[in-house]
Amino acid sequence: MKVSEVRIKLMNDPQDRLLAFCSITFDSCFVIRDLKIIKGSKGPFVAMPSRKLTDRCARCGGKNTLRSAFCNHCGRKLASERVGRGADGRAKLYADIAHPINSECRDQIQAKVVEAYENELVLAQQPGYVCHYDDYGDDYDFGDAHYYDEPGASHAGRIDQAARQPSQPPHTGHPERAAVRPRQTEERET
Repeated sequence: MKVSEVRIKLMNDPQDRLLAFCSITFDSCFVIRDLKIIKGSKGPFVAMPSRKLTDRCARCGGKNTLRSAFCNHCGRKLASERVGRGADGRAKLYADIAHPINSECRDQIQAKVVEAYENELVLAQQPGYVCHYDDYGDDYDFGDAHYYDEPGASHAGRIDQAARQPSQPPHTGHPERAAVRPRQTEERET
């Protein structure tokens, strides 16, 4: 599996450890969004998208993040030692939504994302710079509200209509960036 595209959204606060958000595309067919590029002691590193861990209130059953002192639903004081600890003794407050399973994949993602981040820093210095992190093509038609109606609603042919098809699928390269980030068009390895 190859990283076919990386999109970067730079953050503007130089005092913050969060340098940028990014999304990565694998084999031009699968996207993972909201990876974070963090300033570390040995340079930038990539943090996978994550969610806050929660538990339930014993009284009302409402969900609360593990740092909550009181239930967000009924106001009851929550036990202070609800947080699990990792092997290093640190509180485990977040869980990765998506993550590499082996170090080779993690290294590949890290290298591609840091390279794209450094390239985006160069691009950001140029006059007229525009971030393309959220671009999906100017004429991309997301459809109308009826597309998301209840299951079983009759909208025959809606998906097959030519007007519903994007002229440029999500996460394709932008011609003005080709000089900085050349697209790889390799065939998928089997």
